[in-house]
Amino acid sequence: MSSNKSSLAALTLGAIGVVYGDIGTSVLYAIKEIFGSGHVPFTHDNVYGVLSIVFWTLTVIVSLKYVVLVLRADNNGEGGLIAMLALASQAVKDKPELRKWLLVMGIFGTAIFYGDGVITPAISVLSAVEGLEVVSPAFKQYVIPITLLVLFALFFVQKRGTGGIGKFFGPITVLWFLTIAVLGVVQIIDHPEILVAFSPHHALRFMWEQPGTTFIILGAVVLCVTGGEALYADLGHFGKRPIRVAWFSIVMPCLTLNYFGQGALLLEAPDAVKNPFFNMAPDWALLPLVGLATMATVIASQALITGAFSVTRQAIQLGYLPRLNIRHTSVRDTGQIYIPFVNWALFTAVVLAVVMFKSSSNLAAAYGIAVTLEMLITTVLAFFVIRYGWKYPLWLCLLATGFFFVVDLAFFSSNLLKLFDGGWFPLAIGAVVFMLMMTWKQGRAMMAKAQQAEAIDLDSFLEAVFMAPPVRVAGTAVFLTAQTGTVPHALLHNLKHNKVLHAQNLFVTVRSHELPWIGLDKRLEVKPLGRDCWEVVIHYGFKNDPDVPKALTLMRGRGCEIDPMLTSYFLSRDLVVPRLGKGMSLWREKLFAQMHHNAGAAAEFLNLPNNAVIELGSKLEI
Repeated sequence: MSSNKSSLAALTLGAIGVVYGDIGTSVLYAIKEIFGSGHVPFTHDNVYGVLSIVFWTLTVIVSLKYVVLVLRADNNGEGGLIAMLALASQAVKDKPELRKWLLVMGIFGTAIFYGDGVITPAISVLSAVEGLEVVSPAFKQYVIPITLLVLFALFFVQKRGTGGIGKFFGPITVLWFLTIAVLGVVQIIDHPEILVAFSPHHALRFMWEQPGTTFIILGAVVLCVTGGEALYADLGHFGKRPIRVAWFSIVMPCLTLNYFGQGALLLEAPDAVKNPFFNMAPDWALLPLVGLATMATVIASQALITGAFSVTRQAIQLGYLPRLNIRHTSVRDTGQIYIPFVNWALFTAVVLAVVMFKSSSNLAAAYGIAVTLEMLITTVLAFFVIRYGWKYPLWLCLLATGFFFVVDLAFFSSNLLKLFDGGWFPLAIGAVVFMLMMTWKQGRAMMAKAQQAEAIDLDSFLEAVFMAPPVRVAGTAVFLTAQTGTVPHALLHNLKHNKVLHAQNLFVTVRSHELPWIGLDKRLEVKPLGRDCWEVVIHYGFKNDPDVPKALTLMRGRGCEIDPMLTSYFLSRDLVVPRLGKGMSLWREKLFAQMHHNAGAAAEFLNLPNNAVIELGSKLEI
């Protein structure tokens, strides 16, 4: 029992460090943006109304939608938009047209995540370093250089993995939450009347009396829940209970105390609106607070960068992105990966965001639109999961998700007002990534179709070959092929040029599925073809790491003993030739051909030993 308690405590501490870093640092800019917009006049009633809206937004979106409802939609213990998409598409697999649209919507939501991944590090770190301006206006000129330096250091250390520094994330973030709670309590003690804002009637009255203003400020109010989707995305790392315990015991109480403390400060000193968070602190605590805030924002950014790596790997497994160089940074934790291309592409975009927007207030205009769109897509997918996957009655599903859909739609619509002030930036990033993902998926389908058109039936071919069998040489040949039942190009080339066949021949197809994990008991599907030839299908989930040699060790006991020292792996390296009038527009076909050319080596992706791989090229027109 005590070990269970200690593991729950450790997981809860980890969840506070990784899951809640983003939402925990939103106190730096949320209230500042709501009142700093100039749309809300300073009156006691307005301060109560805004704080009430913030508190009930946290309650409805994070506590009710994510913690209570969405966390229940786990896919074999995994969460995140791709896991939700896999659940939804499985639930409607008998409705192909609907499934197609859900896949497109889910992939667009995944692409938008990258836009979020660019804005979050930029606004978080910049808003922390801006605390220096409160210390002294003379520091203003150093804010952007220091921000860029911190961001460079953050992205530079990614290649070392988070294992070493990860153990400090939880304690530092707990210290951050306790600090913001204390800052809030000090202000609330001076103005305890601010606590009446807990009553929802203040929020409702503000909305009733100022509907236009309410709609406008929702775009800034949503800043208090950015990072809420991380609860679901990190489900697989920590489990439901630690995430829920962390939220209700530490995170929400501390956030609420800080927001109400900022409100109390504004009641007394409306001028503090320029930076209410840092103005809550006494002068002697400002520099340490800037340092702690910077550490907290770096941790918040780390969670998003790690998330971008994980989402990229899942998208590659599902066939929506080309193979990329993926490095494992931990021997023990397979989830700790580093993707150099994604890391430096994100860094470039983040630097661009900081240099273009120059302040956290300007970035706040760009923030929110991607997050609210992601939240809206999650709600829509959740409806299909609980209706068709869990088989709940239609009225209950509409009631459960309909309310959240209306709330999400209101926030998204409000953020659309910021489209030309910067909201276009994360949308543009998402649109580019979406176009690349769909081009890759469609291009791969066209390749498969072209290969199928030229395919030779494997059974018939082997029958013909063995009528006048070639010389058999010792060892095992593993021919990797995209489609089962067809002759791999590599086999044709091998017979044509080398005029030999190995003693054992395996025709291997690797398949990825819309499930997070597939166990070893379901890893292989083996079909004997006679004469020491086998057709093998290797199954992986989108969170499994492909490892063909390891999977083939499961062939033992099936009449096929594989000696790694006597095994050669044959791959076909297709050169894609775009052709006008087939499938996609020519520029997309050329883009696909370029992506295919630059894709990471299949041998590396499948973990094949370098000294045992033979690649044979062939041309393929699409």
